[in-house]
Amino acid sequence: MPFMAKPHKTLNSTLICLAIAGFLSSFAFTASAKSPRPISDNEIREKKNACYEDIESGLWGWQCKSSMIAKENCALRCLSPVCYELVYESDPLEEGEKDYIRGQEYKYCMHKVSVGEDLEGVKGVFDY
Repeated sequence: MPFMAKPHKTLNSTLICLAIAGFLSSFAFTASAKSPRPISDNEIREKKNACYEDIESGLWGWQCKSSMIAKENCALRCLSPVCYELVYESDPLEEGEKDYIRGQEYKYCMHKVSVGEDLEGVKGVFDY
């Protein structure tokens, strides 16, 4: 009789593969070649919604579902790991915080990444 994997091991392997695929697809977006135009706000919104779906399905782990702000930080990291690292990693969003300046920096970073531009000067560009 041939060896058959137990169903729970197969399910775990499938979930791990899906998580890796999700991570790689978000990484591929951030490391993509130059585009003729920057990413649009609608494209950002669509990609962020896909990140929220991945988080809700558990692909990003329980910690990303532990609170609304944890979910938001995970969605920003999912959307663009390089921009999250640049703008938020040293000081993640906290409960109740609305940081419009860093939000604009993040979006600006995503636009620059989408056309393959250097990210020098993104941090602090909207400081007054």
